[in-house]
Parts: sequence; structure tokens; C-alpha cells
Amino acid sequence: MDYPRAELLVEPEWLAEHQDDPNVRIIDCATLEAYRRAHIPGAVHLPVHYYIKEPGPPGSDHGTFVMPPDQFEDLMGKLGVSNDTLVVPYDDNNALVAARLWWVLKYYGHTNAKVLNGGWHRWLTENRPVTFHATRPQPTTFKATPNPDIIVSAEDLMQQYQDPGCQVLDARTDAEWEGKNDRGNKRVGRVPGAKHLEWLNFVSKDDTRRFLPEDELRKLIEQAGFSPDKTTITYCQGGIRAAHAAFVLELLGWDNVRVYDGSMRDWANRDDTPLTLEG
Repeated sequence: MDYPRAELLVEPEWLAEHQDDPNVRIIDCATLEAYRRAHIPGAVHLPVHYYIKEPGPPGSDHGTFVMPPDQFEDLMGKLGVSNDTLVVPYDDNNALVAARLWWVLKYYGHTNAKVLNGGWHRWLTENRPVTFHATRPQPTTFKATPNPDIIVSAEDLMQQYQDPGCQVLDARTDAEWEGKNDRGNKRVGRVPGAKHLEWLNFVSKDDTRRFLPEDELRKLIEQAGFSPDKTTITYCQGGIRAAHAAFVLELLGWDNVRVYDGSMRDWANRDDTPLTLEG
């Protein structure tokens, strides 16, 4: 499929031809149990309990904000990713964590990353080879250089959400958007003026789980009330689905796309942030 930024994706055919390239690092973003059962040959495993976030409190799945640079450098180094490595992440959940890894790599200055279109589901559907043998890469060095232009804080969002040149995309479920699922937050609601478009709508419902064609994505996003001419801020509960939405907008060639990484885990548990269920 021909997207304006088609270079952000790779197709299974390409990966099959390049999976032994020493400068390509395939990263399986599924759970460890799933990775041990089967994965793409040559893929290393991403410890997804982090979701590439800071360590959360005991019993939580992840923290509120993006993984700190020193921890990300250590993680990438252990996975055999240097600043020159082409990274190809994939997962078994509609590219949710793969797109998150793509975004965190971009945030830390590494733009040489391509998400596998269709991920694990499409690889299996096309009957491509799999293995249960783990890949143990040679450790290397990765240097993180944060890019503040693609991330926003609660303070940034409070200043921008009423700006007519800014639009806010809520990528959560209907139940979260309507306040019926509080996800354990102190308060429910959404950012005033935000528009809703659940992240799952960007991916096909068939077994290939590919991203929708460009024209379908554009129609979907336009009908939800978004314009490519405005600065777009995405959020969800923990910044994972928000990164997926940001990936799709960039795939379509949008500029000025930013992620509120704290999302509702931050916003809905503060006392100084506006929330609404109106509109």
C-alpha cells in the first residue's frame, strides 16, 4: 500500500529477504510466553511489561511517563540496537506495542525504524517460517537524544487544548471516552474539546491485521473531525495507544504530531486538569 510515508512500514516479503542482515534488528514486542512459543526467526524479545515506560509502583503494569534515557539506552544496547541499526518491531496486537517502540525510538533520536505491516498475524497467515529458538544478540551501545518536539506534558496540553490551531485525539475505547470505565483513575472524562477515534479502527479486522489503505484512513480521520493542517496531540490512558495513533498520522504524512505520554494516568489523577463528559 502506498502511503505518503510508506518508509515507516515494511512488508513481510521485504523482511523475509533481510532478516539475516546484520544491520537489521527484528524485535518481537509480544509477551515472553508468546515469544517462547514461536516468533519470527532472528527476532529478539522486548520485555513488554515496561511498555517502554518508567517503572511503575508495585503491582502496576507500567509507569506514567516514557522510559528514562539511561534505561532506554541500556535496553536497546542489550537488544543489540545501536544508533546505526534498522529496527523492525512487530507484535501480536494490531501493532500496538510495535508502534509504541517506533515512537520511543523516534523520541530518543532514532528514526531508522519500520513497523512490520500486519505483524505476527500476517506473518502466520502467509505461512512464513517461525521458530521457538531465542536470538541472543551481541550487546552494543545506544545513545539516546531526546526530541522534545514530539512529546507534550500536562502543562503543555493545558495551554494548548483551547488553541484553534490545535486538535486533540482521544484514542481510548468508547467506555473510557464516556466515563464508564475509569481504569482506576481518580476522575473520569476527557480533555475538553478532544475528539474520539479509537486506535483499533486504524487496523483491518481480517487475519492480516494490516493498516487500512491510505484512502480509508484519511476518510476515517476526516469524519472524526481532524485536519492535517493543525497541530495534533494524541492521548489515551498510558501513552501506548496514543503512540499508535501518532504513528498512523505520520504514516499519512502529517506534520506536527505530538503525544501526551502521561495521558489519563497523569491527567485524570491530578487536581488541576480539566475533565468533561459533555459534548
